[in-house]
Amino acid sequence: MSREPWLQNYDATCRLAQEIAENIQERNRLQRTNGSTVKITMTLKASFQKLKQQITQLREQLLRLNSSRQIIQSEGDRRQNLLDDLLSQEKRLQMSFKNDGTEPNASRSNLMTGGYGNLGGPVNPWLLDEPEETRGLGIKEIQQQQQRIIEVQDAGLDALASVISRQKQMGQDIGNELDEHNEIIDDLAHLVDKTDSRIRNETHRVQTVEKKSASCGMLVVIILLLIAIVVVAVWPTS
Repeated sequence: MSREPWLQNYDATCRLAQEIAENIQERNRLQRTNGSTVKITMTLKASFQKLKQQITQLREQLLRLNSSRQIIQSEGDRRQNLLDDLLSQEKRLQMSFKNDGTEPNASRSNLMTGGYGNLGGPVNPWLLDEPEETRGLGIKEIQQQQQRIIEVQDAGLDALASVISRQKQMGQDIGNELDEHNEIIDDLAHLVDKTDSRIRNETHRVQTVEKKSASCGMLVVIILLLIAIVVVAVWPTS
């Protein structure tokens, strides 16, 4: 499994710092033996410039990783500590370079505290001020541990996304049901309006019929009275 770019750049920067430390030792040796130091001094100046650029790039990359949450907070803090160590190493190397070999020989382990050790080769930079849960682990094991943590976080995010998706679907279903209920209510309201209108019409007709019936009854009574009067008037008295 390929290493993450930030870690690759960090390792490359540590190797460059070790090369600078070795070149400073070589320059000091040449000075003690009255050898020419022009070439190696120019090489050191160029290396210091490159080291400064690489540390700046590491700082910017780490800032982007933290802001985009591509790494967890504890991992970001650990990498910040590694970066701070690199800055301290750069300052020690600069001081050693400016001493021009006037001080006693400084061991590379002192120059490279927190990065690469003695001539035996590089040491694990993750062992510096590391938390208890990663102590004793190699870089590859730490990466695997971090990858597992990220996978667990991704699984949690997937589960959360699934819950949100179900809630969204439930909301849409409820909205559809409300729309159907509103349509039913509108139909009922329309039906009630039509029924009310019919009731008013029928009531008006009944009232009209009642008025006509009352008028006809009165007319019949008047006619009967008139007939009775006529009969009485023409009926011969005994």
